[in-house]
Amino acid sequence: MQKTDDINGRVADAPSGNWVYRVLPSALWPYAQLARWDRPIGWQLLMWPCFWSAALAANAAVAAGQASPGFLLIYHLILYFIGAVAMRGAGCTYNDLVDHEIDMEVARTRSRPLPSGRVTRWQAKIFTALQALVGLLVLLQFNWFAVILGVLSLAVVALYPFAKRFTDWPQFFLGLAFSWGALMGWAGLFGSLSLAPIVLYAAAILWTIGYDTIYAHQDKEDDELIGVRSTARLFGDRTRLWLVGLYGATLVLMLLSFALAGAGWLSDVGLLVAGGMFAYQIAVLDINDAQQCLTLFKSNSKVGLIIFAGLFLSFLFLVP
Repeated sequence: MQKTDDINGRVADAPSGNWVYRVLPSALWPYAQLARWDRPIGWQLLMWPCFWSAALAANAAVAAGQASPGFLLIYHLILYFIGAVAMRGAGCTYNDLVDHEIDMEVARTRSRPLPSGRVTRWQAKIFTALQALVGLLVLLQFNWFAVILGVLSLAVVALYPFAKRFTDWPQFFLGLAFSWGALMGWAGLFGSLSLAPIVLYAAAILWTIGYDTIYAHQDKEDDELIGVRSTARLFGDRTRLWLVGLYGATLVLMLLSFALAGAGWLSDVGLLVAGGMFAYQIAVLDINDAQQCLTLFKSNSKVGLIIFAGLFLSFLFLVP
């Protein structure tokens, strides 16, 4: 028997009041769902490392006595926003193609467009290509070092959907992919890399493992039944302790990255606030409450915003 969510064109774990269902014609809903336009948390979490890195590079440029890259920074932030939406959508559509059969076995995902039959695999492949084309057009606006660096990220993106089949650490591979922007923002401004963005990349990977472990606790029972591996299953009742280590190391590495780049003191204030938000997540976490896990996972977008705000304000105060 067909589920209600399948009949009305909605996805079980997506918000019904999203703009997608108010603005787009119903024929386009399945494509918006493939791209997760009705769930902006994904592109936000992909975007924040780009924004951090770009703002960190701007801090470094001013601290080194170079001309302020103010207008260029704003232009790059706009490009990273468009690129994050496009590439997150392409990545999710590709991931759904890879996980088609698994999604049919999981209660939370079986109402998605592919498992429910509202989109064919061929249509999903075309949609993936179109979104990737938008991402490529955005990437080509940067210097050639950044372009090559962006293309290299595709290897990690392609590997991630398969990670849950061969390792208990698929969240690490997600971190490699979702944190790539921590390198891109710096490369987009300087046309090279240095230790500061590399340390920032490591910090972002640990952050991703932390928040996606919380997210994965929603599916751990289904994952166990069908043999899908995750850090949620690996950590189990020790998740809170692991988060202390992951989030703590994230803050330490970010502090080091900011110091290496010569960022101003307001960037450290942003980290202090983010640390308080991490502490709250750890303190209240109930790994057996799926709705709470989803809420805490989504709160990481605010963490990303706070860290960026600290870096951006630091840059503004450094500008002579």
